[in-house]
Amino acid sequence: MNDTKDDSVLIQEHTNSAGFVIGQAILNVEATLNSLSLDMIRLLTPALKEWSVREDVAAVVITGAGDRAFCAGGDIQALYQAISANHAQGEVVADYPFVFFEEEYRLDYLIHTFPKPVIALGHGIVMGGGLGIFGASTFRVVTEKSRLAVPEITIGLFPDAGASWTLRNMLPHHALFLGLTGSHVNAQDALVTGMATHVVTHDQRDSWLRDLLALPWTADPTLNTELLSKWIDAQPRPDLPESELSRVLKREIDYNDLGAEVAAIYALEGTSKWIDRGIANLRNGCPTTAGIVLEQLRRVPTMSLAECFRMELTVATHCAHNLDFAEGVRALLIDKDNAPNWQFADIETLPAAHVHSHFEPPWTQHPLADLGE
Repeated sequence: MNDTKDDSVLIQEHTNSAGFVIGQAILNVEATLNSLSLDMIRLLTPALKEWSVREDVAAVVITGAGDRAFCAGGDIQALYQAISANHAQGEVVADYPFVFFEEEYRLDYLIHTFPKPVIALGHGIVMGGGLGIFGASTFRVVTEKSRLAVPEITIGLFPDAGASWTLRNMLPHHALFLGLTGSHVNAQDALVTGMATHVVTHDQRDSWLRDLLALPWTADPTLNTELLSKWIDAQPRPDLPESELSRVLKREIDYNDLGAEVAAIYALEGTSKWIDRGIANLRNGCPTTAGIVLEQLRRVPTMSLAECFRMELTVATHCAHNLDFAEGVRALLIDKDNAPNWQFADIETLPAAHVHSHFEPPWTQHPLADLGE
């Protein structure tokens, strides 16, 4: 199916004795923890589109190469280089960030709305753009070693690639805590929040995938989904770590008062080491991101899936034009001085108008206007 020599995504097909095909896409850049690039998106998208219409394809499996990660996020380095070039010139000389975000969100939407069951095996690290693919899948399978997160508070971006949709389906106090702290979620809490649907043993991943092919597949996607659900439920389950999120107690969220919400999270300090690490992320993280997270969580409950992605592309485009995203990446990943100079120093000095400006479409025609039609 793939006539390019680019092996950053391996496209494979497995055919059983009845002639039914399981399509498999393997994210295959171990050196970057399978971080998602535009080239990878352009390998995944046509393969998925072809599988969606082929009658012999019963299901799709998406996995990550290596033992450490499904996908650690987007290719932040490439985004940083392009955004920095644009900032240096004072105009758009590299359109990579805008093309990347649009094509990434279209891919995520394609997986969300795929007409056949999609299984994502999220072993190890599943974050950012990796969570976009994982969270869009029908069956979101973790192992006892999985770690999931929306860590964008640390780099001045925001939970995107469909993370708005993932967060909206959680309890609100869990969604806000994870969005504002970027805390890593273990397998137990991935199941609690709905980020994951199933869990399997980390060491049995290869045999699990082989056994998948032997199932009595049919040409009916609904029957295949039911078949998969029963089969995965019957698999051995590993012992899981204790819930960390259970220590974040339920409360009403005031989506119009960022200061109060941040203070409520700070008040949890000392509850556990896990919570304290999240609070440290929030203290050092980007104030603008914090404002965006609260506003996106306020808006998303009334949105369709397509509207969610349109909102995210609007915000991502502003983040690419503004200063904080590039500065956060510089501080964390480029210079690694961990001393970002955010545009606004803290929550108290963050203007509400600046946050709301991220949600104003900068185009006369939205690039994702056709999504959902």
